Amino acid sequence: MADQLDLNLLRVFDALLREGSVTAAAERLHLSIPAASRALGRLRRAMGDPILVRAGRGMVPTPFALRTAPRVRSLLDEASALISADRELAIGDLERTFTIRINDGVAATLTTAAVEATAAVAPGVVLRFVAEGSESTEALRDGSVDLDIGAGDVTAPDIRSMPLYRERVVGIVRADGPLGGKRHPTLAQLCRYPHVSASRRGRGRGPLDDVLEAAGLQRRVAAVVPTSAVAAFLVSSSDYVGLVPSRLAEQYGRSLGLRWFPIPADLPEIEVCLLWHARFDADPAQRWLRETIRDAFEASR
Repeated sequence: MADQLDLNLLRVFDALLREGSVTAAAERLHLSIPAASRALGRLRRAMGDPILVRAGRGMVPTPFALRTAPRVRSLLDEASALISADRELAIGDLERTFTIRINDGVAATLTTAAVEATAAVAPGVVLRFVAEGSESTEALRDGSVDLDIGAGDVTAPDIRSMPLYRERVVGIVRADGPLGGKRHPTLAQLCRYPHVSASRRGRGRGPLDDVLEAAGLQRRVAAVVPTSAVAAFLVSSSDYVGLVPSRLAEQYGRSLGLRWFPIPADLPEIEVCLLWHARFDADPAQRWLRETIRDAFEASR
């Protein structure tokens, strides 16, 4: 009869997938190597899959293990929250890695403040920031992402949201470029030069194009890049015009040799929110982190 999966075996599975090595997993879990090896054998029998297979000098997870890992991580997180729900959280002793999916324009102005605020009281906590690649909420549901920070509305009933701030989009040009001396360029002046569009979906059209069209104007988008940070770097070495979040421009514009200015148009503001899954509402560790991130945003304004 196949072995029954218990919580300890699931912890071994999670450690094996995180480390990709029986030795490293044993060290992570404070087990002997033979004990970790025996646990892997039990996992293989219980799941009917090799879990890890030899590849050269190392080991790699099987497709089944990769598909299963987020669900196992989610179960372990739920178990941890259940066990600790009624206990007072000792932040200074907390040892946990939180994965945070974040928009790069937000990351450029947040990560330092968030990391410093966290490390000051919880040196055992690791904040693992990952870039946006999809707006899917499945990563929050399956536990592969703990928190999601970015723009956009999410209406799923099991996803919680906390507004962090609102900001406007501003224009940027090279300070010593042809538009660098104009503090308030007109829409017509902006249309005389090529633009760079920042869109992770590869879109070259945005709200500004609707405004320009209504005014009988049209801009030429010469480049589409995936992030606001890349747009800022491109503008800093060209005569292109770019649109980026105001906080990014204010914090890094001078060091990149950029001049930023308000766009003379009624463009929608960006609302940046913090998202998490409902099952972590009562998790004291994640609740503390959410409050720490919120406070870090407030302090950095």
